[in-house]
Amino acid sequence: MSGQGDDLDGLTGFFFYMFIVHPATAWILRPGRFERKKSIMYAIGFLAALAAIKTGVSMQAKGPNNYKLLGVTRESNPLEIKRAYRKLSVTLHPDKNPSPTASDDFDAVKKAYDVLMDMEFREVYNKFGQDGIDSNKRFDETQFFMELGIFYLTWGMMAYVLTLGKKSGDARQWTFTGLIIMLVIEISIMTSQTNPLPSSLFPTWTEYECIWLLHSLFPAFMNGCRSLGSYLYVDLDKQTRQLLLALQEQNKDILLVLRDVQIGTQAIQANGVSGVGAPRVAVAGNASAAPMVGATATGKIREMQHRLQASNSQVTQAVKDIKIDGNKSSSMGFYVMIIGYIA
Repeated sequence: MSGQGDDLDGLTGFFFYMFIVHPATAWILRPGRFERKKSIMYAIGFLAALAAIKTGVSMQAKGPNNYKLLGVTRESNPLEIKRAYRKLSVTLHPDKNPSPTASDDFDAVKKAYDVLMDMEFREVYNKFGQDGIDSNKRFDETQFFMELGIFYLTWGMMAYVLTLGKKSGDARQWTFTGLIIMLVIEISIMTSQTNPLPSSLFPTWTEYECIWLLHSLFPAFMNGCRSLGSYLYVDLDKQTRQLLLALQEQNKDILLVLRDVQIGTQAIQANGVSGVGAPRVAVAGNASAAPMVGATATGKIREMQHRLQASNSQVTQAVKDIKIDGNKSSSMGFYVMIIGYIA
């Protein structure tokens, strides 16, 4: 787990993303500012770039780890480490190095050498970093899971509070999914006897640095989920109400036409009018959408058919919008979560 300095850095990053980055992302995602797809891509790119810059600055401030300092890898044996140290000690020795920081550089190399040559210290350093060496920390399973529970419970409560509300339902799901994935990765890394990171890709990375990176990126991931979740939210209840209103209007049209048919039928029966020479009326609505029909029973039936077709098109479109937006919201949200977490 991280030390107090790393916890403070993570908390600072959380407030940075919450009070600065989140409003900036909301500005990018404001409806009407850009096209929908462009807004999403701009927001993801902005969050990924900012997270990369901030993480890079933090890593630069931490400085190289002992492996990088000596120019060796995690797989290097004591003989290789000793050779690398001797080579560097000759170059960095204050008697031969005119640099004003020669003494500090030499002490750092000597300290790194002492840690990596001691297999017990080396294991502690790999899992807990320099803070673990300074505090003489050892891996204790009970203490590890207790600290793990406190860390993830705290972040889980913060994530829950920040994702309250109807529009944040998907964001809460994505955030907790990312939190669970990070928890599984951390347990797998910290309880493994050997470093599970491939040496070919990460030759000098320690377990401690991997966990630190996950903790550093999580605030960016969580605030990205909040912003994108609100933007991609689809109010299915509202669309359902629109569908019911369309069905209601369709029902009114049907009742209206049936009433006219009934009146026309009664008039024919009463007067014996065959309908020849009856006046012509237009279908309600757009006159160009339907032909002129006679005010006879047959004409009224045709009018009802045209109205039903127009109403059905509205209902069909409303149902289509609900299905498309619902599926788009769930699938798009899932892919955004994965992309944001990997980035």
